[in-house]
Amino acid sequence: MTQSLGQALARAIAHESQKGELAKAGTQALARLVPVAVRDTSQGRVVGRFLLGLYDGQGYPFDLTDLRALDLVLFEDCLKVLMMDYSPEVEVHERIPEGQAIWKHLVQMWSPSNGGGR
Repeated sequence: MTQSLGQALARAIAHESQKGELAKAGTQALARLVPVAVRDTSQGRVVGRFLLGLYDGQGYPFDLTDLRALDLVLFEDCLKVLMMDYSPEVEVHERIPEGQAIWKHLVQMWSPSNGGGR
């Protein structure tokens, strides 16, 4: 369905007004996801590869259908992080303490070039 320019503008303004709330919810969700992502489990692999995909989608492609393997709470947290990252003010790894070191660890664990793919 095609939306009018006015409708699109209204949605953009509404989204902009929610950015603070989205950032807060997304950062809280990210803090819950990181401990899962560094576990050597099937859900850890999915969350880790999702986070790497947000960090660098070309370098670490992520199949969105893999999210179906997550528990509902983890899936919802991934969506919150994705909503936060829609119009990022900072890179996703900069939203948490020690983010650079954590993402380096995620690359070691889950990068396809390191055998962390499927």
